[in-house]
Amino acid sequence: MKVISGYGLISGFAVIGVTMWLSYWLSDKLTRGRLHGSAIAIFLGLVLSYVGGVMTGGQKGLVDIPLLSGIGLLGGAMLRDFAIVATAFGVNIEELKRAGVSGVVSLFFGIGTSFVAGVGVAMAFGYTDAVSLTTIGAGAVTYIVGPVTGAAIGASSEVMALSIAAGLVKAILVMVATPFVAPMIGLNNPRTAVIFGGLMGTSSGVAGGLAATDPKLVPYGCLTAAFYTALGCLLGPSLLFFMMRGLVG
Repeated sequence: MKVISGYGLISGFAVIGVTMWLSYWLSDKLTRGRLHGSAIAIFLGLVLSYVGGVMTGGQKGLVDIPLLSGIGLLGGAMLRDFAIVATAFGVNIEELKRAGVSGVVSLFFGIGTSFVAGVGVAMAFGYTDAVSLTTIGAGAVTYIVGPVTGAAIGASSEVMALSIAAGLVKAILVMVATPFVAPMIGLNNPRTAVIFGGLMGTSSGVAGGLAATDPKLVPYGCLTAAFYTALGCLLGPSLLFFMMRGLVG
């Protein structure tokens, strides 16, 4: 245990390696490859997160368990953002250009539909003021846009927490559902991956979902997903907030 806790990053890689091996073995033996191993790994990760939260009282989850402390480094913001930026270097510029106007339109359409859905849920739960509605709606855009918007327009910490929760639910749904819906929507080439990233926007959800569908599509989806987050952070506390003030006062 001393060695494991002292070399947490290495033990974290080992745990994730075993998890991936088990996931692909289950995929091959139980589903004959129909359900991608990455999708099973994502599901196992969610189960481990839940178990860790129950065991540790919902504080830091798996990180509080010495054997799994290294996962806190692998799953932290630094390596996550590094991985997202690094994927951009795998993009073929010619393939990206083919998305053209469709990729740009998907960004605005994706932000708009996610925001409207978030506002609708917030209103259903009794929120009526423009600040809360905008913050929760922005959280449905992504769990990064929500708190950025809330901090800019003066939302309470409780509302910002709800916006983060909304974004996390969206990320998990995109991550898990993408491999299942990909054949139905033709998500099998760089152009549709670019549009998909622009529509969904959640970088972690798009990266995980596309990795389970076809790893070669990850850079294309993540590139527009990154633009989506940046655009959401610009529109949330400005245009979207002004629109909500105009609608609800």
